[in-house]
Amino acid sequence: MGFRCGIVGLPNVGKSTLFNALTETAAAQAANYPFCTIEPNVGNVAVPDPRLDQLAKIAGSAKIIETQLAFVDIAGLVRGASKGEGLGNQFLGNIREVDAIVHVLRCFTDGDVTHVEGKVDPIADAETVETELMLSDLESLEKRVPNLVKKGQQGDKEAKIGAAVLGQALELLREGKPARLTQPKDAEEARVFAQAQLITAKPVLYVCNVDESDAANGNDLSAKVFEKAKAEGAEAVVVSAAIEAEIATMPVEDRAEFLAELGLQETGLARVITAGYKLLNLLTFFTVGPKEARAWTVHAGAKAPQAAGEIHTDFERGFIRAETIAFADYIACKGEAGARDTGKLRQEGKEYVVHDGDVLLFRFNV
Repeated sequence: MGFRCGIVGLPNVGKSTLFNALTETAAAQAANYPFCTIEPNVGNVAVPDPRLDQLAKIAGSAKIIETQLAFVDIAGLVRGASKGEGLGNQFLGNIREVDAIVHVLRCFTDGDVTHVEGKVDPIADAETVETELMLSDLESLEKRVPNLVKKGQQGDKEAKIGAAVLGQALELLREGKPARLTQPKDAEEARVFAQAQLITAKPVLYVCNVDESDAANGNDLSAKVFEKAKAEGAEAVVVSAAIEAEIATMPVEDRAEFLAELGLQETGLARVITAGYKLLNLLTFFTVGPKEARAWTVHAGAKAPQAAGEIHTDFERGFIRAETIAFADYIACKGEAGARDTGKLRQEGKEYVVHDGDVLLFRFNV
C-alpha cells in the first residue's frame, strides 16, 4: 500500500530543500527562482520507529526493513493557479494524486531569498494556496452537483447520495471553507465523498520553515501557524530546511552530536514523517524472524486479513488466523517463545482489528 504526501507551497519557501533532505538526494533542484521544480519528484522515506531495532535485536534478525512514506515535490503554486496561471493546471493535477498535503510555509527572513509576494507572511501564504485549491474544487462541484441533483430526482440512488454530500461540500466552499469540513452522515456518503477526490478534502500538515536559530522552539511566525492548524484540526511542525539539508550530508554517526549542539533531540524531518503518518491515520505492525524484522503499514481499523494482504494477496485470500503478540509483551517475554510459554501469544481470526505495534505471524492456505 503506497501513501503519498504532496509537498506544496508558494515558490521559494523551501519545498525542494526540504524534499532533498527528506530523500537525502539532490533529485529536486533547489534554486532561487519560481518553478525550478517542473515535474513532481517522488522520494520514498523510511518512517523512523525505534521499536523495530528492539524487535530485531531480540530475534537476531539479519535485516531490518522500515515501512515507508512517499513524498512528492510539486511545482510552486502562485496566485491564479486555479485559472491556469504559472503551472496551475499541472500543479492541481499532481496534487489530486496525493493522499495528504504537506504545506511548507516560510517563517524565516532572508533578504537573499526572494519572496514571490514581496513580504514574509505565512498565514497570507497559506490562504493564497488554500484559496486556489478551494476555487478549483468550487469550479469542479458547480459543474457536477447540478447534474447529480437532476439524476437523483430521476431515481438514481448513487446520484442522490452524491448530490447530498457534495452539495454540502459546495456550500462550504462558497463560504470560503475547505471541503474537509464536510460531515458525511453515513458510510455511503463517506464513500461517495472520498471518490470525489476533492483537493481541499485532503488532510493538511503545515511545515514551518524557520532559521537555524529558531529550529528548537520556533518563532512568532510559526506560533501563528500553529494557532491556525489547531483551529482547523490540522497538524503543524517546525523545521529548519537548511539544517536538515546539512544533516542529510553528514555521516550517520555524527548527526546526534550535531543535533545536541543545536538543542534538538531529533531531526525536523523525523517530526515531519511522524506527523505525516499520524495525519493519514496509519498504524504499524511488525513481522519478525531470523531473516528480517520488518514494519508494515495499514490504516487504523484494518482487520487481520487486510494486514495479511499487505504482505501478499495470497495471505489475505487464504487467511486462516493471525498469531499475535503485543509489542510490549514481545519485549517483556524476550521474543516469540517466551510469549508463547506465558500465554501472551494469541490466536486471532478474521474479525481481529490490528493494533499499532502488533507482532503478527499469518497462517493461510491457498
